[in-house]
Amino acid sequence: QVQLVESGGGLVQAGDSLRLSCAATGRTLFPYIMAWFRQAPGKEREFVCAISRSGLSSQYTDSVRGRFTISRDNDKNTVYLQMNSLKPEDTAVYYCALDKDGNILHSSTGMYEYWGRGTQVTVSS
Repeated sequence: QVQLVESGGGLVQAGDSLRLSCAATGRTLFPYIMAWFRQAPGKEREFVCAISRSGLSSQYTDSVRGRFTISRDNDKNTVYLQMNSLKPEDTAVYYCALDKDGNILHSSTGMYEYWGRGTQVTVSS
């Protein structure tokens, strides 16, 4: 059983940067596609980005492309989300997720079997 623990969230101002981390225990992350999702108050959980097993391929939702970067360090069993030029609309709880069966990047929550508990990101204007 794998456990995912997110960290790095906080309260920042518009235009600032944050780096989120997702550390895994109980299973190596190397064979698996990893992703970040977010959920704002009163809204459904939405896809942010995903990264391939090797880290060579990634996929982003349009609203964060060019501002956010997903990366992974398989030696450290950790996935990162570097968030730059943050906007108030980025305010949400950010979750990392693991797809244990997939071979291609997915944006659907249903394709990810393991989830962390989330870390709050709040961006003030």
